[in-house]
Amino acid sequence: MLHAKIVDVKDEKIEISKAEEFVSSSKFGASIFFTGTVRETNENKKVTGITYDSHDDLVIKSFKEIYEEVEKKLHIKDKAVFIEHVKGYVGLGEISIIIAVACPHRSEAYDLSRYIIEEIKKRSPIWKKEHYKNKDSQWLKGNPVQTS
Repeated sequence: MLHAKIVDVKDEKIEISKAEEFVSSSKFGASIFFTGTVRETNENKKVTGITYDSHDDLVIKSFKEIYEEVEKKLHIKDKAVFIEHVKGYVGLGEISIIIAVACPHRSEAYDLSRYIIEEIKKRSPIWKKEHYKNKDSQWLKGNPVQTS
């Protein structure tokens, strides 16, 4: 089962409690919760916040595609996945994305969580504009984590 949503921060905040409720089940022995938050520095610049923008329909489509390919690529059939990403301005320390996964075993849950965030970073049309202490701002180029 999958919950996938873009949340406009003008309308609501994303909350870990929703993710916990969604993936909670006695059929799963492991749950992983990933939250991405706005950090105070990037490339030696003091950050005050980030504005996220997205192509909502394509983002949701990408979330669904990532979810559906997990069975083939990671061989994980039994799972629950919760994904919410914000749209709009997010201040320091605030949550921009929540990914919660539940699987029968911990190794599957760790693999699944990592796979989802890396694929979102590579494939989902979500853009971020950093705002800096000196009042400047800049749209950032995507930068997925490279693993060996």
